[in-house]
Amino acid sequence: MKKFWVLMLLVIIIFTGCKAKEPLNPIVLATTTSTEQTGLLDAIIPLFTEETGVEVKVVAVGTGQALEMGQTGDADVLLVHAKASEEAFVADGYGVERFDVMYNDFVLVGFEPLPDGLSNDILGAFKHINDTGATFVSRGDDSGTHKKELALWKKAEIEPTGEWYLSAGKGMGEVLQMADEKHAFTLTDRGTYLSMKDELELQIVVEKSDDLLNQYGVIAVNPDKNPTVHLKEAQRFVDWILSDETQKMIGEFGVEAFGQPLFIPNAE
Repeated sequence: MKKFWVLMLLVIIIFTGCKAKEPLNPIVLATTTSTEQTGLLDAIIPLFTEETGVEVKVVAVGTGQALEMGQTGDADVLLVHAKASEEAFVADGYGVERFDVMYNDFVLVGFEPLPDGLSNDILGAFKHINDTGATFVSRGDDSGTHKKELALWKKAEIEPTGEWYLSAGKGMGEVLQMADEKHAFTLTDRGTYLSMKDELELQIVVEKSDDLLNQYGVIAVNPDKNPTVHLKEAQRFVDWILSDETQKMIGEFGVEAFGQPLFIPNAE
């Protein structure tokens, strides 16, 4: 009888061990064009899939569109950079929780030299552009960069209108190329500019202003609003990108190629 129960226990152990694991769902990551065009996601996403077995489809759009994808359940997790909009997204019940991931900064690029004293004064630079009618190319796509640009015009008490102000409705890389062709100014995140610098004649004309911080956040989409969302896998991505190992990778990305990191990790 004792042998019988030992055999039964072995059968149970073997059966349990051979039982197929619950399959992992692929996830959609809605993110900004800057995280894709800098090459960051190409560098780290394959490592996440290798480590967890979760496949990731990256959809790079403006932050506004990424948030809309979260609202409609067309994305499982967001990596975006418009903090006020992200917090509203969570407050409205569309996101589980928002976490800081990393930051870099915005810079103003152009051809024309600015008057002395404006190299660290973005509001003064915007006033100069408006007063002189110098060509400015706006993202015009409700992205995080576009939201920041509009906030800066508002803070400078300027409504940008006229032939000098061009709304592109395109991603950051295309806008940089457009500004380069037109010898215009544009606002860009530093990372995308550095990743394309060798292809452009544009130079940084304003940087390191207190108004130019560019913070990125990660949010798992709330399945209470959209039951088709894959929260378990999305949460694994959130935990992974906030982990010490991934934060270290983010902090090292770009150093070899550009002599400086393109993003500064700051998860807590």
